[in-house]
Amino acid sequence: MSPVLESTARALLRRIAVEQAESRLPSLAVAVVRDGDLAWFGSRGLVGEAAPTRDTQYRIGSITKSMVAVVVMRLRDEGRLDLLDPIGKHVPGTPVGEVTVAQLLSHTAGLTAEPPGQWWERTPGMPVEELLAKLGPETPRHRPGRRFHYSNLGFALLGELVARQRGVSWAQAVRAEVLEPLGMGRTTTRPSAPHANGYAVHPWADVLLPEPEHDAVALAPAGQFWSTVDDLARWAAFVAGDTGGVLAPATVAEMREPATVDDGDFWTGGFGLGLQLARAGGRRLAGHTGSMPGFLATVWADPADATGVLFLTNTTSGVSRTLLTEILTIVDQHEPRLPAEWRPVAAEAGLLELTGPWYWGPSAYALRLLPERGLSLAPIGTAGRASRFVAQDDGTWLGLDGYYAGERLSVVRRADGSVSHLDLNTFVFTRTPYDPAADVPGGVDEGGWQGCPTL
Repeated sequence: MSPVLESTARALLRRIAVEQAESRLPSLAVAVVRDGDLAWFGSRGLVGEAAPTRDTQYRIGSITKSMVAVVVMRLRDEGRLDLLDPIGKHVPGTPVGEVTVAQLLSHTAGLTAEPPGQWWERTPGMPVEELLAKLGPETPRHRPGRRFHYSNLGFALLGELVARQRGVSWAQAVRAEVLEPLGMGRTTTRPSAPHANGYAVHPWADVLLPEPEHDAVALAPAGQFWSTVDDLARWAAFVAGDTGGVLAPATVAEMREPATVDDGDFWTGGFGLGLQLARAGGRRLAGHTGSMPGFLATVWADPADATGVLFLTNTTSGVSRTLLTEILTIVDQHEPRLPAEWRPVAAEAGLLELTGPWYWGPSAYALRLLPERGLSLAPIGTAGRASRFVAQDDGTWLGLDGYYAGERLSVVRRADGSVSHLDLNTFVFTRTPYDPAADVPGGVDEGGWQGCPTL
């Protein structure tokens, strides 16, 4: 552990003490993760007769979904499925077989939020065959792809996809492919001592009501797991990019990309592929919230500075929505990150000659070198399309972000080997504005640049 400063620890403890007391939480466990290590842990309240520890299990609810999503992405990376596949290709016989795997992962499939039957979180679960048989014309609520609509049912279908692809239960697949490789041995489908019991707190009196716990069976992929602070700290590091070989970092980055938003144009919350997203205090966070009878949990991670934060508590409702963002703010205020030291690096002569100003028509752009032969192309002095590019084996560069994400940048050379222009998916960038020697767009007008024209 690389601990926070004593003054930071005191401020963090004060914040969770206020939360536990004012929100009337039976127990609360909170942690901060930095660079893959647990930097701070604090707890308040009691589990049994003692304070919760880093090894105390709590139910984590829908955080389970993200772990199921990782196995789905592994299947994609192995070529066993495509994210554009209809779910009916892998789980046939449902009335919603046309919705895609990607839509289920991002909650844009338009399915009903809850499965048919009684409230699944408070009743024993049904086998998957029974669940599939109960689905009917009312299962879709919206046109697929139209909007964000959270669906527990959708992840029941994804769990069944995983089971059919792997030939074992969804939980066995997640354990073998995700939990064990990441060292998350205390994440289980049912409680294992030491664990907290779930409670509801009376709204008008300081008394507790025990909440039920059961196997959700077909709905288990939507929220069955129990976990600990130590295990979720490792999970936060994974979401931030320390993937431990379970997935390629680029695949986890893909999961963190916004696929949909749930609060309008200036979004603060949304979803990627199995990961919940949030923007707060200048940070772009990825992770997931969790809620089951008697339990609340959340994990957020910021890949920009490898920082994570999480909490676990055994109450049905009541935790402040801003608890974890305020924890991050305390850390930022007390221990702001130092920028990495600048150091010169070697650059290939052939790449160095590409740097500097380029023009798309009359618009000026600057090309800069990035680590590992990468390139950055951004407008000079004005707003415009900026993108980063990563070198490819064929001598081109592939766009990573912005308007040109996924597009190819090529360096076009003359017969003598000198650089003529850049071709970015048919857009030509030249060393002078509207270079007349370029085929497209060329000089545009034979008269060239002129003074004020006569009207």
